Amino acid sequence: MTTDRKELISNLNDPEKLWDVIVVGGGATGLGAALDAASRGYQTLLLEQADFAKGTSSRSTKLVHGGVRYLAQGDIGLVREALYERGLLLKNAAHLVKNESFIIPNYEWWGGAFYTIGLTLYDLLAGKLGFGRAKHISKEEVVRRLPTVQQKKLYGGVVYHDGQFDDSRLAVNLMQTSLEQGATILNYFKVVNLIKNAQQKTAGVTATDIESGMTYHIKGKTVINATGVFVDDLLQMDKPGKKPLVRSSQGVHLVLDRSFLPGEDAIMIPKTDDGRVLFVVPWHDKLVVGTTDTPLNEHSLEPVALEEEISFIMRTAAKYLSKAPTRKDVLSVFAGLRPLAAPENDSSKTKEISRSHKLIVTESGLITITGGKWTTYRRMGEDTIDKAIEIGKLNPAETRTKQLSIHGSMENVDRKNHLYIYGSDQEAVLELGNEHPSWKEKLHPRLPFLQAEVIWGVRHEMARTIEDILARRVRALFLDARAAIDAAPIVAELMANELNRDQQWKQDQVTAFRRLAQSYLLEPYTP
Repeated sequence: MTTDRKELISNLNDPEKLWDVIVVGGGATGLGAALDAASRGYQTLLLEQADFAKGTSSRSTKLVHGGVRYLAQGDIGLVREALYERGLLLKNAAHLVKNESFIIPNYEWWGGAFYTIGLTLYDLLAGKLGFGRAKHISKEEVVRRLPTVQQKKLYGGVVYHDGQFDDSRLAVNLMQTSLEQGATILNYFKVVNLIKNAQQKTAGVTATDIESGMTYHIKGKTVINATGVFVDDLLQMDKPGKKPLVRSSQGVHLVLDRSFLPGEDAIMIPKTDDGRVLFVVPWHDKLVVGTTDTPLNEHSLEPVALEEEISFIMRTAAKYLSKAPTRKDVLSVFAGLRPLAAPENDSSKTKEISRSHKLIVTESGLITITGGKWTTYRRMGEDTIDKAIEIGKLNPAETRTKQLSIHGSMENVDRKNHLYIYGSDQEAVLELGNEHPSWKEKLHPRLPFLQAEVIWGVRHEMARTIEDILARRVRALFLDARAAIDAAPIVAELMANELNRDQQWKQDQVTAFRRLAQSYLLEPYTP
């Protein structure tokens, strides 16, 4: 496996090369499709316009779950499929996925029985891949496990189990696994047009290397549009004027200190003021509180939390926590966009639109995969490549991803050591400190991350910018945006030495990162 950018780009230099599968989009969906294709033995290329998981795939609620909400909506099939995939992920990415206990505090006398029955069905749907049975617990037990929970009118609670993970770290490992399976994967490579043959069938893509400005004409038997909220951009290239396929729905999360909810249990609030589910989840020694579901008419790579979304989360959290969070307590705020099927009319509420994935093939043969969720990325990849075999008349091969171990996977990692996210690479990351003793030092006093992790991110995880490192290789921007801003100059210095960049590059990178990071803060910050 190589992650050397020049070497990977050299695979595009033969203008006559015919790829079996070209995947556009480097989020969960695209990476899942590329891994499935490469592991079946197909010549596979994936192109991502920014960084892997830059969009929605790094901005999730950090849950690997069947979807309790979808069970309440009666979507049994989606829940069963997601619970099956949850079980596979726990096996195949054991270093990143963990069994997390969730407690639903009951403030109505009937809540205990009601939620215990519903969540028992949830467990049964998981079958042999279940994470543990739901059970009713007393008020005293709830308070013992959630010492900061609001106790007024508390009757008891229900505890159930689901999965928790690090989304962008899984994306990075999927990229590495795809490379190991023989795929060519490139970030900062933007598809600017589709190539059509004489019969007006999709026959490849025109793509530009963002770093060099070079443009490449790349031929492929199949092209897969896995660009999330951007799928309509590619569909417009295929057929200008086409009616939009997706509608963006924004989900916002606030990050707080663990003092607001000490202990290892998460809280699930099943019904908020407007009918949504809200989670308070321990994550990397912080708390993630979210999410919202706000319909938007536009999409961007950097969505920004709306004031009403922030207020909704803080207002709801204050009802369930004995200590109400204030704006000063918010360490970071991040927003992600879900690609939902565009509603037939405006009366469709986004939270009621099915999260099932959909495959669409246009007249030209462009394959588009949309919808779905992180938990079902593997199944989405499998279904997409099954369709690609049919459309591209590829030699049939069965999927191999059900049992395929993802790069870094190892059991019994020590989650008290932040380096657990590297799994089987952990020792190699630490060994970098032997090259330069200073690399053993922290990037910032409030952050656990080491300088060696920056070097590792550049050499082995295709990081190209400060943002790639501080947002998605280590999660500093999502955990403590102020500390991330302070750490930017040292990250720039380390990266410039590795990538052979000059002083101007360092200045530009720090300026760009600081501008970006301000949108993760509720109050402006000057280092």
